[in-house]
Amino acid sequence: MPKASIVVPAFNAARTLPETLHSLLAQTFTDFEIVVVDDGSTDRTVAVTRSFADRRIRIVQQPNRGLPGARNSGIDAARGDIIGFCDADDLWRPTKLAEHVAHLDANPQVGLSYSGSELIDMDSRPLKVAMRPRLRNVTAAQVFLRNPVGNGSAPVFRRAALDAIRWRPAHETVRDWWFDESFRQSEDIECWLRFALTTDWEIEGIPGLLTRYRIAPGGLSASLHKQLAAWERVVGKLQPVAPTFFDRHAPAARAYQLRYLARRAFSMGDGAEAVRLVRASLAASRRPLVAEPAKTLTTIGAAFALHLVGRGRASALLAHLKSTQRT
Repeated sequence: MPKASIVVPAFNAARTLPETLHSLLAQTFTDFEIVVVDDGSTDRTVAVTRSFADRRIRIVQQPNRGLPGARNSGIDAARGDIIGFCDADDLWRPTKLAEHVAHLDANPQVGLSYSGSELIDMDSRPLKVAMRPRLRNVTAAQVFLRNPVGNGSAPVFRRAALDAIRWRPAHETVRDWWFDESFRQSEDIECWLRFALTTDWEIEGIPGLLTRYRIAPGGLSASLHKQLAAWERVVGKLQPVAPTFFDRHAPAARAYQLRYLARRAFSMGDGAEAVRLVRASLAASRRPLVAEPAKTLTTIGAAFALHLVGRGRASALLAHLKSTQRT
């Protein structure tokens, strides 16, 4: 059995999947398998996967179940004691798996290991923006407020720890769930936060931008309202698990989420929406302003500049906003 499994959910990913698989096959740690889950693709995703003559690559095919459903099928098929995730348009640096395996081997109390990420465009060019999260002493509150784990291609789990959040809904007849398939957005933070709230496993990061996270035009911010609604649904779902925790931390977490969405609205050129969101963020809590005054004030200034004077005069603020963006 391989020591590690890398789950690659893929839906109509024929364009980006070859580069993703090449980056995974180039890992310096070699005792692994790659489980590509074809989630009902209608393009050449399956043919692309089968074109790789490497026995470490396995393919699972299923009707479309969405990203969390594809991840669940990959986990179910995975044979490794360590399970990492890499979406079919993202990339791993060659040492990523080796560094996570070493981290987990040396720290038996850690169940979820993660790293920072470099953001890239559709041509794999760096966007000069990075996610550099907190790495140590990560609490459930920090997961809720700032999501240091970040994107779905950053974490590597110990299998035993991941199985601590496994369940099977009453209607499910195929296999267990680890990610909640009723979510089509915010399924990542729901999983990380449920893991932090309901298990005793530690969450810890390792240095380096070991994931290369691809940003598709319009992909991340196709619907800011849907993103916010999905985030609120996460809160509603998990609040009964730890009501005191959410009473204490939800206002500040909501303010951070609204600030993040304001920055996305700014990047999309929607000044009116950016202003609405920064106002909503300040109304929810002043915690981001106190904890991160420079980033918060930059976001506020950029939103109002875009709304009042247009994109041209706000360009300097946009450059600064991108240089300081983390999540």
